Amino acid sequence: MKKYISELIGTMVLVLFGCGSAAIAGSVLGNLGIAMAFGLSIVAMAYVIGDISGCHVNPAVSIGMWIDGRLETKDLIMYIVFQCIGAIIGIALLALIINSAPSLGGYAATGLGQNGFGSASSVGLGVTGAIIVEITLTFVFVFTVLGVTKKAENGAVAGIVIGLTLAFVHILGIPLTGTSVNPARSLAPALFLGGQALQQVWVFILAPIVGAVIAGLLFKGLNTEDA
Repeated sequence: MKKYISELIGTMVLVLFGCGSAAIAGSVLGNLGIAMAFGLSIVAMAYVIGDISGCHVNPAVSIGMWIDGRLETKDLIMYIVFQCIGAIIGIALLALIINSAPSLGGYAATGLGQNGFGSASSVGLGVTGAIIVEITLTFVFVFTVLGVTKKAENGAVAGIVIGLTLAFVHILGIPLTGTSVNPARSLAPALFLGGQALQQVWVFILAPIVGAVIAGLLFKGLNTEDA
């Protein structure tokens, strides 16, 4: 349970501060500031819960680890369940905070850092483009996580590398889809907002999973010794 609770807390922090930065201060921070909020959340949590659960805080990362043989099936299921719970708690806290500030107009008005395509994309990216973007960005992120965590000697820098990678995929992805690369992070705001966000969330669940599977299989293939 310690691993699962750690994943819950880590995902809650990621969603609260990442989505919170986008929802509350996005116009001030800009895309770079929002990207750094997501990245720094990972850096912070990596050095707190990394030794307990590995600090996946993302079902896509857990799937990649499972494919590479570093996570048992039971743990994969429980990680995903607790990551989703953590994300929902993070969004619930964010909604409560926003609703306590009348000038923000209620949590629905802020968008809660939701992901989207078409009219919900800053550049009007279509559904096909959104799928391609999310598969690609998730592949890069998960592939990096698998690589930097493969050797124990990378432990001192792994959190920084992972956090910076999450930040740079957000820099590209925010104007396109809002950047998911994390099904739990996308599901939580969609559940609270409903409507278009909930109708479109399937892309931000399916595409990151596909990207994670590709990353996991390719990484495992590249690191398998020839007979």
